[in-house]
Parts: sequence; C-alpha cells; structure tokens
Amino acid sequence: MNTPMIKAVRVHRYGGPEELKLEQISRPNPLAGEVLIRIYAAGILPYDWKYRQGRFESIRPAKFPYIPGSSFAGIIEEVGADVTEFRKGEAVFGRSDNGTYAEYTTAAAKGLFLKPEGLTFDEAVTIPGSALPAWLTLFHDSGLKPGQKVLIHAAAGGFGTFAAQFAKWKGAYVIGTCSTNNVELVHTLGANHVIDYTSERFEQSVSDVDLVIDTVGGNTLERSWSVVRQGGILLSIVEELSLEKAKARGVNVIKPGINSMPSPEELQEISQQIAQMIVEGQIESVINKKFPLHAVQQAHELSQTGHGRGRIVLQIAD
Repeated sequence: MNTPMIKAVRVHRYGGPEELKLEQISRPNPLAGEVLIRIYAAGILPYDWKYRQGRFESIRPAKFPYIPGSSFAGIIEEVGADVTEFRKGEAVFGRSDNGTYAEYTTAAAKGLFLKPEGLTFDEAVTIPGSALPAWLTLFHDSGLKPGQKVLIHAAAGGFGTFAAQFAKWKGAYVIGTCSTNNVELVHTLGANHVIDYTSERFEQSVSDVDLVIDTVGGNTLERSWSVVRQGGILLSIVEELSLEKAKARGVNVIKPGINSMPSPEELQEISQQIAQMIVEGQIESVINKKFPLHAVQQAHELSQTGHGRGRIVLQIAD
C-alpha cells in the first residue's frame, strides 16, 4: 500500500528564512492517543523564526530536518488507538509537537479543542498560540483583578491584542504601548491609555502600575522597572528577570507558567470560553496577514520585523 505524500515546510540547518524549504514527504500516521489532522490554518509565532535561527540551540537543539510551527486549526482525518473523545470529520484546534507548517500533522488528542460553529479556522488558530497564553499570563500567573492598572508592551502584537482585550474585559485599567500605525487599533481594543513608543517614553507618563507585561525585552524591559508600584508585578515572556533587582525595588517578578498549569479540563473550559467570546464579538482575533504555504519565507520575514499587528497565519487548506 502506497503511503500518501503531502507538502510540508522543513528546515535542514539553522539560518535565515531561505532555510524554509517546501518539500514532499510521507504523510504521518497517528500513534496511540493521537489524531491525524488535515491542517487548514497554522500560526506563525515569533518562537518559530527564533528557533530557526538557532537562538535556543543550547537549551533545545533542533533535530534536523524538522517541520516548524506548533499551533493549528483543522479537521480530524483519522484517530489513533485509544482515542475515544474525538472522531473523524470533527473541526479542532490546538498545538502539535510534530510541526504544523504542513498539509497534515499528528497531535495528542488530550490537547485538542473542538472548534465551535461560527469560529473560522483563522480565528481558531490564534487561540492556542496567542489567546490562551495571554489569558493564563493575566489571570493564572498574575491574578489580575478588576480595577488594577496593567501596562502591556507591544499591545498590537499577537499576544498583546488578546492581553489588552482580556484585561479590559476583566475590568482593569489598560495601558498599551505600540507604534504610530497601531495607536487607533489598540484604542479600539479597549485600552484606556495608548502610548506611541516612537514619540513618547512610557515611563514619563505612567507610574504605580500593578502589573507590567513585557513582550519586547531589552531596553523596554529595563525601563519598565521604574513604573511598577511597590508590591506590584513585572512579568516578561521573553527574558529572565533579576531576583536581586526585584528584591531591591520591592517588586514581584513572575515567570510565565510559574504556577502549575491548569488541568486539561480547565484548559478545555478556558479555550471554549475564549472561542465563544470571539464568536459573540466580545473580543476580536486580530489577523495581520495570511500567506499560502509556499510563501512561508515571506511570512517569517514579516514576523521578524516585530512591527506587525495581530497574528500572521498560514492558510494551508480551503
């Protein structure tokens, strides 16, 4: 019996976007506890191109060749042994450890979420890679409460657009930083105060913040220390924070995921709630740009600029 062939993007060595090669490979088969998914949309995350560049070689070396990507939305093509909670033909979204820049992938059934009617595949793919991490960072890790003041750096990005909306929905006072082109967008997402970082230094107009969420690092993170109130929280999703500096300033620093992950049942409930919020228009899944699989190099080039809005999506099936 001939093994079906599929199109997949693979990386054979560390390097630039030119290392993303569209190739023909054998379609994977689901193991016990897994499902085979026909991918309709895959998310382009900053981690994907940083990993391709070799930035995480010391902690997670690549096994070449590998298929990039982790977040997906698609339809179940086949279920493996021991899978009883899903069946062929169901629309799902989630994350895969086997790469998602491909026409098909396999994924553990326990990490999948059913896609509700009314939610597009493009919207669904933004949940596992952006919306769910933003929700967990705000509420599970940081314990954001109504009335608190939160500063979100890069509020127009894939993570930031969701974080700003969730914080506003919770009843927080939301401050967002972004570039000039995205000021209006961040306002429409519900931010109370938007700072154009190209013309204004946030530390000159912001102080006594309960929670600062940094998605930029470097100088932005360094300047953020001064705006956190005594006993407030500074959290970075891109850099390690100095415990010594935190102690000296009376600031709490939190690593994303420092608390134990919610149970699979809780994650299921949160993801379904987020999906329903998008369907009902309570929050918006901001899509920056969509690319076909063969234009993956351009998609990475856009992501690497760091100045986009919302999430970049690979549209793989119609």
